Amino acid sequence: MTDDTMTDDAVTVEQPLTEKLEAILLIIDEPHSLVSLAAAVGAPVPAVRQAIESLVDEYDGRGQGPRRGFELREVGGGWRLYVREDYDDLVAEFVGGQAPARLSQAALETLAVIAYKQPVTRSQVASIRAVNVDSVVRTLVGRGLITELFQDSETGAINYGTTDALLQNLGINSLDELPPISPLLDDGSEGFSERA
Repeated sequence: MTDDTMTDDAVTVEQPLTEKLEAILLIIDEPHSLVSLAAAVGAPVPAVRQAIESLVDEYDGRGQGPRRGFELREVGGGWRLYVREDYDDLVAEFVGGQAPARLSQAALETLAVIAYKQPVTRSQVASIRAVNVDSVVRTLVGRGLITELFQDSETGAINYGTTDALLQNLGINSLDELPPISPLLDDGSEGFSERA
């Protein structure tokens, strides 16, 4: 094996690692440790540390490319992508000027079940809706419309409930102002009553 071949092999090994890390870093919403990132991409921690350092240099413009509008920062013992401080005002103005994203039909149905049945677990909501609701619940938590209330001591299941943000979005002061659900539907599995 020549020195040229070894260099080519090193490049092909490093390239997928940095790409894998970038893919993970793009979707995480809280800092992750080197150990966590290494487990996610299936690589040794020293290799991940080196790849992270390489990405930091690249994003900061110390490589061959330009400085990026985002940076890779270590915060609280973990790594995550952040908007550069220089662009905080620009991003805040952009986000503030956007119309709020609409909820999908699945999210609205899940939110209704949680609002009427709270506290309720994910599996209970899934049973009522007869579909997997994991991603929808994550979306609703991420939007601040529902929150984890407590963990059941026997089953370990997390119970969810609505937040004040939901009340504000609905323009009501309490859940008592929600339209009544049919008293004949003990679990809501058949739908909701029509308003009289």
